[in-house]
Amino acid sequence: VQLVESGGGLVQAGGSLRLSCAASGFSFSSYAMHWYRQAPGKERELVATIARAGDITIYPASVHGRFTTSRDNVKNTAYLQMNNLRTEDTAVYYCDVPPIVRGQGTPVTVSS
Repeated sequence: VQLVESGGGLVQAGGSLRLSCAASGFSFSSYAMHWYRQAPGKERELVATIARAGDITIYPASVHGRFTTSRDNVKNTAYLQMNNLRTEDTAVYYCDVPPIVRGQGTPVTVSS
C-alpha cells in the first residue's frame, strides 16, 4: 500500500508545476483523495480534494483558481496542477487517501 508523489522542485513566482501521486496496493478508485501541504513552522493545510470518480473537486480560497486536481483511475494516479505560484506556496506537498495511506511528500519551493 503506497502513495508516491513526484514533480516538486524549484520554480519562480508566477510559474507552474504539476505534481503526480501514484497509488499502488489498494483500490485507488474507491477512495476520495486529498492534497495537503505543510510549510516549515506552519500547520498542515488542505489544498485540494477530489472525489472517487473525479467529478467533484474542492479547494480552499488560498489556491482556488490557481490549483487544479484531477485523477486517472486507470493509471491509479492523481495530479495537482499548480499555476501562478506564489512564494507563500512553498511547502512540502502530500497526497493522502484516508484512512489508507499518506505519501512521503514532495517539496515545492517558489522563489521571488
